[in-house]
Amino acid sequence: MIRLQNIEKVYRTDTVETLALNSISLDIAKGEFLSIMGPSGCGKSTLLNIIGLLDIPTKGEIKIDEQKTDSLSDKQLANFRNKKLGFIFQSYHLINDLKVLDNVELPLLYRESSAKERKDLASEALGKVGLSNRVKHFPTQLSGGQKQRVAIARAIVGRPEIILADEPTGNLDSTMGNEVMDILLNLNKSDGTTIVMVTHDENMAKKTHRLVRLFDGSQVQ
Repeated sequence: MIRLQNIEKVYRTDTVETLALNSISLDIAKGEFLSIMGPSGCGKSTLLNIIGLLDIPTKGEIKIDEQKTDSLSDKQLANFRNKKLGFIFQSYHLINDLKVLDNVELPLLYRESSAKERKDLASEALGKVGLSNRVKHFPTQLSGGQKQRVAIARAIVGRPEIILADEPTGNLDSTMGNEVMDILLNLNKSDGTTIVMVTHDENMAKKTHRLVRLFDGSQVQ
């Protein structure tokens, strides 16, 4: 489903050159749940952003579902991301002025969907994360765990084949973290969603199919 070949990422300023990723080659199978671990600053989020087509590698090739992404225009990349990928972040990124249902609908606004289709898909996604009774609430009325579940619903509302999660349990206590992790595991098992998760939590990583470790921008496991 995802193939990275000799990925390198270099950040340059007038005086400094920083190697963020060094010769990363990685194959992620369809339906796999992969976790990425490593110390702060090792390149985990950079790698996830490159997989998510939010950043461009300095060198190397990315294929997602056999599609070479370097040949796509910015508009094609945006459409590809919207249909193929779902994103979950540590900080939720919900809009406080919008109700839960409207937050979840947001990715569908970039598709040719009717208002009814958007509402039905958002309601279905919220049902999958156990928040059908919170559709009219605002994010400020929710707990941290509930906010992250809304963020997961927003990530899956377009039925993406791949979910990319950056520290999805990082801001949560252990109970809420386990609840969120159980939702991701169920999405992987029941829907066959391919999931790539950056985490600092060894216990969460052990629940996934495979663990990749990074150190100073290089893959060490």
